Amino acid sequence: MKRGTTLFLKMAVILIGIPVLALGIFGVTWLTKNPANPEYAHILYPIVIGMYVSVIPFFGALVQAFKLLGYIDRNQAFSELSVKALKNIKFCAITISVVYAIVLPFVFMVAELDDAPGLVIVGMVPIFASMVIAVFAAVLQRLLQEAIDIKSENDLTV
Repeated sequence: MKRGTTLFLKMAVILIGIPVLALGIFGVTWLTKNPANPEYAHILYPIVIGMYVSVIPFFGALVQAFKLLGYIDRNQAFSELSVKALKNIKFCAITISVVYAIVLPFVFMVAELDDAPGLVIVGMVPIFASMVIAVFAAVLQRLLQEAIDIKSENDLTV
């Protein structure tokens, strides 16, 4: 693979991380200081804590994606390091899903108090999005492991 393609993907990974970092620093802290309705501000705290906790595996997955692109640059795409990076991405995505599944009852309480049933659907988006990423990473991990096994088997027969 050409270095330009992986450079573009590395820039995309960085550009994905910048808005999340900015929202984590400015957006969520602003939300805690200025709730829409002060009556249920206490319910927002578990949601905000869940959002902050989910940032840790999110950036862990971005780091692993960056490493994976580095392995591709160094022609080590078919290695155990790549399989391990995909395994870590899968684990991070599952962790994000679990965190948001724990936060979802609090989102439901806010939706019920605010009479906004669409908020529950919006609260489920991160759960399903990260599960899609986890499944995709698991499929890629399995395919890559099988390709490595076939490659090592062919190396032994020659």
